[in-house]
Formats: sequence, structure tokens, C-alpha cells
Amino acid sequence: MSEQADNRAPYAQIAAHYAELITSGDLRPGSLLPSIKNLAQEWKVSTATAEKALRKLRTDGLVRGIHGIGTEVLDQPSPMSSGSQRQDRGRQSGSSWGSGERSDSHQAAVVPAPADVARALDMKPGSDVIRRRRVYRDRHGIVAHSTSWIPARYGKPIPELLKSDRLTGGTSLQLIARATGHPITRRIDTASARLLTLEDARLLELDPAEPLTDPVVVMTAKFVDSESNVVEYGVDLGGPGRTWRTESEVA
Repeated sequence: MSEQADNRAPYAQIAAHYAELITSGDLRPGSLLPSIKNLAQEWKVSTATAEKALRKLRTDGLVRGIHGIGTEVLDQPSPMSSGSQRQDRGRQSGSSWGSGERSDSHQAAVVPAPADVARALDMKPGSDVIRRRRVYRDRHGIVAHSTSWIPARYGKPIPELLKSDRLTGGTSLQLIARATGHPITRRIDTASARLLTLEDARLLELDPAEPLTDPVVVMTAKFVDSESNVVEYGVDLGGPGRTWRTESEVA
């Protein structure tokens, strides 16, 4: 058993441990995880906690339960996440990555705001905005291409936003809230689908010679602080074959 020095709930620690084994390839597709009873004994937790850990792995699409046999490791692409889900993960764990994900191709630049971005950020088209881009991948390929649009005024107090590197010390929203003293209090999410455009294909690293007949999932998230300032607008394009999934507890 691996002990993790973090503040996550025990079930989340167990799930993260096995998620890492699965995504690293140490647990191959078709392998069986320990039973609920054995997990509880190994990790010194209740059977309810062990069952909750396995349920999270099932929800994340990493395993499936087979009646009379056990919990089997699957081999399938991870679902994409919305910008809000990534921010939630960042707040809880310090990382926006999902199970088995990594990010690369980080780019930052100050550019004129396109019309749709300007509307979302309550500014005039062509105003300076910080555009931060990155690609989330798992072992199957691109999970999502993610773009954050941030008013350029935040670049002065937070120069990290202008660097083409993965942010450290928190998410962009956490850095902005600390620099301004205004917490993020509201977010507006949208989900839609559209036919792939040539620009979508380029961002998702698809062959432009192939027919653009598949739809792409588009998730947007607008974040507003306690002073009613729109501080960030995020747009996520789902990779080919990716779906979007959300989970909530039902009391």
C-alpha cells in the first residue's frame, strides 16, 4: 500500500493510488483489483470507504464491476472535463489533471480579443487579452484542447500568466484571487456540440486531409469575482471520440 501525505479523503487516496497504477500500465486491462474486504483490510478503512473508492474508479471509467468476479481494469479513453471541473480539481488537489492525464504544449500570448471572447469578458473586441493554451492527453491521445482568456490587466500583478509554462503555485483563478484580494464567487458553464472546423482540427492535431464530419464537444466556463469582474473565460474542445461526464452525490 502506498501512503500519500495529502489532505484528500481516504477513499480518494485509494482511488488515486489505483488510478496511477492503471494509467501507468502497472495494472493492465483485464486485471482484477482487490475485493472490497481486502481493500478495507489493506488500507485500514471501512468497507464503505473501500466501496466508495472503487465506485470513483468506475465513475472515472477506469474499471468495471463484473458480478461474481470482481472489479476489472478497463482500457478506454478518459472523458473530457469542463473548465469548471478542472478548476474544482485544482482547488481540491492542486492539479487540474484528471486520472491518467498530463498537459503539454503550454502557450501564452497577449492577443486582440475575438468578438465572442470580448462579449464573454465584457470588453470591446480587439482589446488586449492573455490567451493561455494547453493540451490535455492520456495514453489514448488528446483528451481536450483548453484555452483560457484572461483580461490583459492581470498580466502586470501576475507575470506568470504571460509565460508559456504550466502554472505553479495554483490555478490561474487562484493566482488572480490572491493578487486582487477578490475571491471567485460565480461561474457560468455551457456545453454544446458542433461540426469540426479546420481550426478545431488544427488544435486537436487531426489530419486536415480527412473529412471533417465528426462533431466536437465544446465546453465554456466564465468566472466572476466578488466585485462582479469577469476574470477568465475558458473554452475546452473535446478530442475525437471523447464525451463529457459529470458526477454528483444524491442525498
